[in-house]
Amino acid sequence: MQFEDSLKGWAQLGDYNDNRSLGIVKPLNKASIVMRTVILVLSVLTIYFFLTLDYQNVNVLKGLADTFVNFETMFLHPFAHRFTLGEAFYNVVVTLGLAFLTTLIGGFVALFLGLLAAQNLAPKPVTNFIKGFVAFIRAVPTILWVLIFAVAAGLGSAAAIIGMSFHSISYLTKAYSESFEDLDRSVIEALMASGANWWQIVFQAVIPSSITYLLSWTFLRFEINFANAVAMGAAAGAGGIGFDLYMAGSFYFDLREVGLITYLIIAIAIVLEVVSTNIKGRLQSNNS
Repeated sequence: MQFEDSLKGWAQLGDYNDNRSLGIVKPLNKASIVMRTVILVLSVLTIYFFLTLDYQNVNVLKGLADTFVNFETMFLHPFAHRFTLGEAFYNVVVTLGLAFLTTLIGGFVALFLGLLAAQNLAPKPVTNFIKGFVAFIRAVPTILWVLIFAVAAGLGSAAAIIGMSFHSISYLTKAYSESFEDLDRSVIEALMASGANWWQIVFQAVIPSSITYLLSWTFLRFEINFANAVAMGAAAGAGGIGFDLYMAGSFYFDLREVGLITYLIIAIAIVLEVVSTNIKGRLQSNNS
């Protein structure tokens, strides 16, 4: 059988090579035609845009050269004039605290809503309502939610926490509910047949089986919230390293400070990725 399977495989490979040598191509389907048409139209529009753009006597080549010089100053000569490394580290901790708090609030609320949004755990009208509600929240960017809540709470950390938590809840609710829906239905039916109530099913089967996915989504949202916290420090006055980045780039126009702050943010992002990967690996090894 193995010899015959090998012969069939070689025969199929030979037919494929013969078709390529003969120039035989598969007919285009509707999806391929639509995709190629969209790409062609976008390419034509892009070329037309650059050809008809009014550059106002701006030397594009000189502008590109100046941009590369700025990048060289920013990333090859980072230096802080107006704060020490200790102050910068403290501001990074403030930004991490903002991201951690919003992720904690969002994860706690989203865990309950995710259980109610899972189709194998809750009635269909309830799941449809919750999924529609969180989809509406996700459709609005985080910065807009922060500015909306800033009308009532004022610009600052309070508006940033409420707005980021609001968006985190909608994001994690969708992620958690999909993780719960991937659970084998027979396990839930077996527990129901043995007389287990809804809470027992949740804590004895649903959450233990989905804990790896829950933590993965939570850490992913934490990384997103860290990036949002940096932006909120500049846009909403939430403080932290984002405010320093805004002042260095927009107020003082100090490219060397911008480079240093950028390196700090990248370093923290790498550390978060390493920590989340290690925790996920340990959980997977324990479960196996």
